[in-house]
Amino acid sequence: MESTPTLWAEVDEQGRLIVPPEYTKQFGLNPGAKMRLEPNGHGLKIHRPVTQLTKIYIEPTVDCNLNCITCFRNAWDQPIGRMTSETFDSVLQGLKLMDTIPDVYFGGIGEPLFHVQTMDWIRQVKALGTRVELITNGTTLVEKKARELLETGLDMLWVSLDGATPESYADVRLGAELPRVVENIRRFAGMRKGGHYPRPEIGIAYVAMQSNIQELPEVIRLGKSMGARHFSVSNLQPATTEMMDERLYTRTMSNIAFLPSNTNPYLSLPKMDFNEVTRDALFSAFNSGCNVSFAGNNWGGANDVCNFIESGTLSIAWNGDVSPCWPLMHNHTSFLHNKPRRVNKHVIGNVKDRILQELWLDPAYVEYREKVQRFAFAPCTFCGGCDLSEANQEDCLGNESPACGGCLWAQGIIQCP
Repeated sequence: MESTPTLWAEVDEQGRLIVPPEYTKQFGLNPGAKMRLEPNGHGLKIHRPVTQLTKIYIEPTVDCNLNCITCFRNAWDQPIGRMTSETFDSVLQGLKLMDTIPDVYFGGIGEPLFHVQTMDWIRQVKALGTRVELITNGTTLVEKKARELLETGLDMLWVSLDGATPESYADVRLGAELPRVVENIRRFAGMRKGGHYPRPEIGIAYVAMQSNIQELPEVIRLGKSMGARHFSVSNLQPATTEMMDERLYTRTMSNIAFLPSNTNPYLSLPKMDFNEVTRDALFSAFNSGCNVSFAGNNWGGANDVCNFIESGTLSIAWNGDVSPCWPLMHNHTSFLHNKPRRVNKHVIGNVKDRILQELWLDPAYVEYREKVQRFAFAPCTFCGGCDLSEANQEDCLGNESPACGGCLWAQGIIQCP
């Protein structure tokens, strides 16, 4: 196996940073592109330009064959709809006009395979030569559908799996049966072509709660036995009062205000075994109130960082509306500090009216992405909350909706595959 070559950038006589040409295109370093610089100790992090589009989320439908207790559909009044061929054709034509075609992820509120055209749409996007992912609950992936999905050329299949026993799984995903889902995924994995790296890769998406967190190790074991190579764990974003007690981040929310503080002590830990000997000591160290570095990485993670913006993504709802991120595709209610918080959808435009590239480079949208990178919003996630936070039309700093200060995705608490 060949080693990865060392890459270098150079500074010319005029003080300009010269990057290898193969990376100028890959990271959208076009003439005039602006990159935010972030000093980091003795290093310097260069963020990707906000003008680079790397991935789009396409929501085929908000309809689903299940009624999961974790779903936002339990607390919204949005219409149930499915993407039309006309809408998808607008998306496809927009992709064809791009110099660099972004990755495509089929998923949203509903079950993508509940739309009869999703398979054909994957084929059409794959024909453009880009990477395609899809997320499913796995209940409908019978042998015929599995074979059809394999023939599309899909690169990555994510399966939502929130329990390792039939009882715990059924408690979350009402209307599904774990043995049937496991059988479907095992069969799908076995039908892939052989080799060390069979395609599509399989990933497990897991929503962690008070009632199921003890099963995470078993979910990982079960996923590995089905050929999964990726695991994405997220906290629960409660949509109803009944689900608030399932949260696993109450103390974490309180700590967010203190983690970045320069007044807190710094604790640097090395890699070491995590077992019965070290467990209690490490647990106490991680909760010591220090800014903890674990093997050179910040244990607390990043705060006030939107991965949707940092990664260069946009989201397209079933009706063609384009939004900055998955959480802003639909009006819905969540809870912040035990208070209901209205999340208002934010639409940049519609793919049937304007091409993707034009929507992506809309000056107001570019300005918004730059603002999110600066994260110039009120600190709602660690403030006690107020009437402004609940209505979420504006924040106390004067930012109008979308005001992202209360977004748990931006604090690393909620995440999507």
